[in-house]
Amino acid sequence: MWTHDGVRPELPGLHGTDERPALAPDLSEDEFLRWYWLKDELQAFARVLSVSPGGSKTLLTERVAAALGGRALPPSPPVRPRASMRLSADLDEDTIVPAGQPCSQEVRAWLSSRLGPRFAFDAPMRAFFATADGTTTLGDAVAHWHASRDRDPSEIGAQFEWNRFTRRWSADHPDGTAEQMRAAWARYRSLPLGARDRA
Repeated sequence: MWTHDGVRPELPGLHGTDERPALAPDLSEDEFLRWYWLKDELQAFARVLSVSPGGSKTLLTERVAAALGGRALPPSPPVRPRASMRLSADLDEDTIVPAGQPCSQEVRAWLSSRLGPRFAFDAPMRAFFATADGTTTLGDAVAHWHASRDRDPSEIGAQFEWNRFTRRWSADHPDGTAEQMRAAWARYRSLPLGARDRA
């Protein structure tokens, strides 16, 4: 339950001695995983632990947790191929989407001209371009956009905790202000994992 100002109330038994620890090499893996960390914090801590600071926030978290737990580090994801030909001008429905094509401003502009100002590189569209292998076209991208609009709102991945929080908070507080939401987020991310789950 939220208070009138949009901040979750204190949860009995979850605070007091429960304070967010400093990131240090002697931190236990379990304690590390109880808290919310910014990607910048994880990258800096990874360097302290002499592990790679690259990759997604999820991968960084797994890597740091493994290092703290004395386990083998998770394998690095395969390197995504760079587009040998980046799409730029003279685009049409028959334009092949090359492997490694980023969600660029040029592609966004072309898709917006076909799909309208509401177009965005949301999760289904990012996935379309991430899996492009040189056999699909921009026409296929347009079709994929229309097909993916009929789906229920997809679950937001765990690595996008801010997005998941704002979706839930906005649904609970349709009249809430951006300032209230930011205050609620600051409070939420200061809680250990068990408290966030029940918050």
